Amino acid sequence: MLVEIPAVLMLAGLAAYAVLGGADFGAGFWMLFAGGGRASPEATHEHARHAMGPVWEANHVWLIFVLVVCWTAYPLAFGSIFSTLALPLLVAAVGIIFRGASYALRGELDAASGRRAIESLFAFSSIVTPFALGAVVGAIASGRVPVGNAEGDLVASWLNPTSFFIGALVVATSSYLAAVYLAADAHRLGALTLERDFRLRALGAGLTAGALALTGPFVLRQDAPVLWDGLTSGGGLAMVALSSAAGIATLGLVWHRRFGPARLSAALAVASIVAGWGSAEYPSLLPGLTVEQAAAGSSTLVALAISVAAGALVLVPSLILLFSLFLRGHLDTGAEVAAPVLDVPRPPALGSARSGVFSLACLALGAGLMILADGGWPHAVGVVCLFAFAASAFVLCASVPDEPGAAGSARVETSPSVRPGIQTPRKV
Repeated sequence: MLVEIPAVLMLAGLAAYAVLGGADFGAGFWMLFAGGGRASPEATHEHARHAMGPVWEANHVWLIFVLVVCWTAYPLAFGSIFSTLALPLLVAAVGIIFRGASYALRGELDAASGRRAIESLFAFSSIVTPFALGAVVGAIASGRVPVGNAEGDLVASWLNPTSFFIGALVVATSSYLAAVYLAADAHRLGALTLERDFRLRALGAGLTAGALALTGPFVLRQDAPVLWDGLTSGGGLAMVALSSAAGIATLGLVWHRRFGPARLSAALAVASIVAGWGSAEYPSLLPGLTVEQAAAGSSTLVALAISVAAGALVLVPSLILLFSLFLRGHLDTGAEVAAPVLDVPRPPALGSARSGVFSLACLALGAGLMILADGGWPHAVGVVCLFAFAASAFVLCASVPDEPGAAGSARVETSPSVRPGIQTPRKV
């Protein structure tokens, strides 16, 4: 029992990072695809920055927590993972650094010519980083990290179908979470145009993430059969079913503008995926290495459990207070003013129909090759088609369609904390 406690703590930390850090990354995704809605790109950028402002640094606490627990409780597994997967972990680390630096610099460049480049760097890092972390998970889940110092292939271990699939799924779920959370924040602030934009983005991103998840069986059954067996039986299957139900419930809640419950159900859908992975892999950490075999001595595990419990007494109430203050609007100062939210007249999207046909064709071709073909290059082409489908579908999601009766005239919204008639750009 003692040797399993750190593994449970790691799964809990990964789930928290996937939900909170994932939404943080997803906000950067929507800063890259800020156009296409009724609100101006500037307003979308400022809304995403405002949502991240009070909490973005706190989200990486969970990643640090997982790393510390892993190297303390399971040092052999930690050394094997970090030596074999040094490249994607380096990419993720550099991405996190670039995100932090560009976010800080952007606050000082409101009128500078380099603002757009800094925002692009932030948005690009917000996509590369979760993809690299997902590739790491895919390498571990597919059994490509052997026990020992740099025993695995430094390239093939994370450049494989399972790693690509999980990396893309992490980006998809991050953008989905962020759209739900940003729609809820816009609803709380009374920014109706932003609420409408992110509500439609949440629905589109949710459907796209769900469609991408449906390609998982075709990838995992061929490339990671052990993981596939774990996810189709026992606790893994139960978690997959729970995630699917929570995802469908989230779409219904967002459709009916029930954003408060939608936050919870969206978080449950993502956390269930992490729990399902843990259940499917148990009792193994790496091929040929069980949790019990990898665990440190009992004195180390006892000291770790006591340290985590003591730290939780300080950390958990602090984070609860931070998030509750933010969600209740107590961190929205009276000096903060919403950026202009413009209903921009939009030309008809002539290429949207062709893009939709291309996306569906990639899905049909990719799924067909993965199901009917027997390995080799047809499967490689199938994986490429499935990822082309995911990429093109996200581009379509970023272009928010008009709702019936939507006006094309320009108008301005301000946050409820500001007197009507004052429209000043907000500085975060």
